[in-house]
Amino acid sequence: MIRVLICDDHMIVRQGIRQSLGEAAEIAVVAEAGDGPAAVQALRQGGIDVLLLDISLPGRDGLDVLRQVREEFPRLPVLMLSTYPDRQYAVRSLKLGASGYLNKSADSGEITAAVRRVAGGQRFVTASVAELLAHALGAPADDETPLHQLLSHREHQVFERLASGESVGEIAAALSLSSNTVSTYRARILEKTGARNDVELALYAVRRQQLPL
Repeated sequence: MIRVLICDDHMIVRQGIRQSLGEAAEIAVVAEAGDGPAAVQALRQGGIDVLLLDISLPGRDGLDVLRQVREEFPRLPVLMLSTYPDRQYAVRSLKLGASGYLNKSADSGEITAAVRRVAGGQRFVTASVAELLAHALGAPADDETPLHQLLSHREHQVFERLASGESVGEIAAALSLSSNTVSTYRARILEKTGARNDVELALYAVRRQQLPL
């Protein structure tokens, strides 16, 4: 039996995944969590074979949770789930130690196949993600680890909006954050990317194809 923990902040999503996996006799969803801390707590209680982890979570995002899970449970297969385009987070997730990456729009058969594969100790990637990986592996040495890949999910959201010309106040309103919190994220982003101001950040984003010309 493959015992699965689903971590997603939307109950309807968890119910949909549970229903999809329920069609497989050898897979059982034994626990659910609505955020990262709850997922880690469930893992510490034991009895989990595969973690299905959403990237977009309240508080700590899925990539930060993945880092902690890799430290505490290095052998646990983690299948990342996302509604974002594959190019945005797939390679980052796999480099951080995820066993697979799957878009939430996948059908029930693909979700089941992914769980079976990672539970068996293998990686699961779709054709589009495999192409992204091939491109990343073929990049020049100085481009192998783009600095923006060091950003957390929330930092990446702020990064994209700053690079698009939005003000701290506009970003705070759009993401339901305080201006002070956005300013803190901005300072971290500038430090991690080496940019000195928002103009350099925008130029960096264009060079890295994070924004259209």
